[in-house]
This record gives sequence, structure tokens and C-alpha cells, in this order.
Amino acid sequence: MNILMVAAENDALDRGKVGGIGDVVRDIPAALAQFDHQVNVLIPGYQFFSRQSGARVIGTVKVHFAGREELVGVFQVMAKSPVAGVTQWVLEHPLFGIGGVGKIYCDDPPDRPFATDASKFALFSLAVAQAIKDGIFGQLDVIHLHDWHAALVAFLRRFHPEYRVLAGIRTVYSIHNIALQGIRPFANDSSSLTAWYPGVHFHAEEICDPRYRDCINPMRVGINLCDKVHAVSPNYVQEIVRPSDPERGFFGGEGLEDDLQRADAEQRLAGILNGADYDASIPAPLAAPRLLELCLNELLVWMAAKAQAESTHLIAYHRLCEWRSSKKRQSGILLTSVGRITDQKALLLRQTLPSGQSALDVMLARLGDRGRLILLGSGDIELESFLTKVASRNSNFLFLKGYSESLGQHMYSSGDLFLMPSSFEPCGISQMLAMRAGQPCLVHEVGGLRNTVQNDINGFSFSGDSLVQQAENLITRLEEVLQLEKDDAAKWKAIRSAAAQARFLWSDAAQAYKQLLYNP
Repeated sequence: MNILMVAAENDALDRGKVGGIGDVVRDIPAALAQFDHQVNVLIPGYQFFSRQSGARVIGTVKVHFAGREELVGVFQVMAKSPVAGVTQWVLEHPLFGIGGVGKIYCDDPPDRPFATDASKFALFSLAVAQAIKDGIFGQLDVIHLHDWHAALVAFLRRFHPEYRVLAGIRTVYSIHNIALQGIRPFANDSSSLTAWYPGVHFHAEEICDPRYRDCINPMRVGINLCDKVHAVSPNYVQEIVRPSDPERGFFGGEGLEDDLQRADAEQRLAGILNGADYDASIPAPLAAPRLLELCLNELLVWMAAKAQAESTHLIAYHRLCEWRSSKKRQSGILLTSVGRITDQKALLLRQTLPSGQSALDVMLARLGDRGRLILLGSGDIELESFLTKVASRNSNFLFLKGYSESLGQHMYSSGDLFLMPSSFEPCGISQMLAMRAGQPCLVHEVGGLRNTVQNDINGFSFSGDSLVQQAENLITRLEEVLQLEKDDAAKWKAIRSAAAQARFLWSDAAQAYKQLLYNP
């Protein structure tokens, strides 16, 4: 098959990743190529990838966007690790770099959510459709669209008279995170459907947001207008066909459950678990002094990048100095956590418990002198502030605000217990990477975490019927795990071994893609 994958991120390219979608778009094409498929991977150039060494101009496509004729450049680019059968492409236009050179997503004010990104991806989708029509990728068998950023290709395929030729190509839509839907008005805004594609007639009922009926919902476009719909784990499919109930701490279809139930009834919906790369080299576990030295080195790099030191970094520096000078603080169980700081990842940690304290404060108090927690990540400013304040008052907690691929890999291999209490998790990659390195995980039993972590077999899990109950059960489960590690060395060793031996293979995912998504 000749497959075109369209996405916003691609970690096959240097600096092409923000979240888990970048991992998938990096790895699944290579797995498909092992089964003799030809895979073309296409993202915006963001005024960056087209300027990298090895980028080659293939041509341009001409489109009519927002009442103007626009020329969009087509480039082939070099992957960090080229794979036979996989071709990397970017489309380039000044609008794609509107947030700054190489910036994939923009931060819009609350009164105009997604406005900049939606316009950027609307032009990108139009150029994708034109490039397909022009035959740039050859005769395609499958168009595979990833998340809301690429969903408007399906809108053009259905409603734009210039691109109805695309209707003859099987089109698949992948849901990586249903919580982000890219909702924008139909009209009366510069970032709206009729502003992007004036004169195109459409059926609003199929694509409007169920809650804001004067708006287009790109996520709903992908679900309703594609031949197959794919979610990134089997358990996530079971969750998103049910309505969300935030008060109970359940995050499901986020308003799109009716469409997903219909897709399921039509046998258009499939859950396929993502994989991990088991050929990659895994760093050897580090003794505490060496790991703390690496943490300090990264922290100093982050501090040097700014004229004034941030309070978060100063607190982390103080904590590292304290731990490095204390033999006591270099012993005990090491909890680790690596990931983006978002409500999805940290909502349970900041829950206020009946005592008036946050769940994270209570958890650290229960941990006490038995161990320490290192959390690496950045993201939401309010949540970063919360973690900074917790770190200031708990001497067994180190919050490293930043991103470092190398340090993250060492934390996966050097920790004793990986913490991942996500409120929802479509699939998750961090737990797979920790398990790959032999570090068992303590996870919330949701989404892909439920498909990968087996309680008391290769890790530990908890659940609950409300946010407070979930937070309390997290703390209780941690105490049970700490007791197990202390009292039953044989079982602890067996669980660590089972975590290291677990395999979630991209080759299995690739076969399922062909069988469940690509075959007519």
C-alpha cells in the first residue's frame, strides 16, 4: 500500500515533537514499512524543517485560501534516522511559522482558543488536499489523518468541489487526545470556516460542535467524515464512547460520545495500542550521586539560559545541594515522574483532601524519610507554580521544570517506582519507557495505562469513583507498594522483572492498522 500520514508533529525530524503524537508518527511508519508498505509522512515546516540540512524543494502547490491565492512549498526532508520505505515531507508557508521559527503550537488567549493554530492548520489541510490531487505522493491507497490538526482534509474531501477526487481514497482518522478538539466558529471571525474556505457549501449538522452549534468541531469532522476511526488503545475506545463526568473524575467522549457510539455501531471504530521501541539502547542504572549530578548539570543549563533565576530553579538547586550533601537523602526508594505538566497529568496530585492539604503534600508526608520523588517536566504555568510551592515545603521532593531527553531516559532506568496518576491517558508512552528499563509503574487505571500495567504483576494501579477518592486511593496504594518493597523482596524483584519483559510492539500495531483500518 501507498500511505500518506498527515499530522502536526513528527519526532522522526529533529525538534518535531511536543507530545505523544510525535512518537506515533515517528514509529508507526517504520513498522508499516517492514511489511512492504510505502509511507509518506507530512507535517507543516513551521519555517524550520524546510531550512534544515538535506531539505530538498520538490515544488509548490497553489491554493485559494481566505480569499487569496497562496503558494505553499513542498519539501522532502531528512529523518534523524532514515528508514527504507518511509519518505519525510513538509509543506511550507509563512503562516506555518506564525508562532515563531520551529514553534509547532501557539498559545491563544482564552477568548479565542485555537484561533492561530486553526487558521494555520486550515491552510495546511488545503495544501495537503491540493498536493494529493496534484499526485505529489503518487497513487495513494490510504490517507491517514492524525488528531484535529489534520481533520479538515476530511472536510475538504467531502465538501470542497475541487477535492472530491479524494473521496476515492480510503481515509482514516486517529484520535490521540479527544480533549483537544480545535473548535472554531463557522463564521464572523477571521479564524472561522467560512473565512478560510469562502463559498464552500457544507452540512453543518455533521460537523458542528454539539455544545456550540455555531462552531465547527474538527475532531467531530474526523470522526464523522472518515472511513475508519482509530483510538490509540483498546481501553480508551471503551471510555470515549461514554459521556464525561468530571465530578466523578471520569473523562470520556468530551461531548462526542454519540458520534463515537455511531461509529462503533457502524464498525468504523477501532482501538489499537501504540508501541515502544525495544531496539533503542537503555542507559544503565545510575547510583544516586551520579543521577543527582546529571540533574544539577541540566538545571544549571536552564538557569544560564535566562538573565534572572526563577524561583522554581532556585528551590531545585537548593534541594539538589541538600540531597548531595546528605547520605540519608541518597538512600531509600526513588520515585520518578517524567512528562508534560498538564491537568491531564497533575489533576489528582493537586486535589484538596479532607485534611485541607493537596494530595501531593499528603503523599510526600506519607513517603517521609523512606524515599524521595523527582518530577521532570514543564507545561501549564499554574500547575508549575503549584509544584514549585509543594517542592518548597517538602524536603523529599525535587521538581525539575524543564525538558531533557537524556535526563528523562536516565530517570526511567534509575528509578525504583514510576508515578503516572493521569486523570485520563489515551495510550501513554512514559509507562512503557519506564517498564522497558525495568522500573515498575504506579498508575491510574485508565486508558492505555490499563492496557499496559497489570496490577501486582508488572506494576501497580488504583482507581476510584470521584477525584477525591482517586487521590486517596493513589496515596493508599503508594503506601502498600512501599510496604511490599520493604517486606517482600522476592515479589518486588518478580514485578520489576515482569515490567522489563513486557512488550508492546509497533509490529503488532502495524498489522492491526492494516487489518482493522486500511483494508476495505
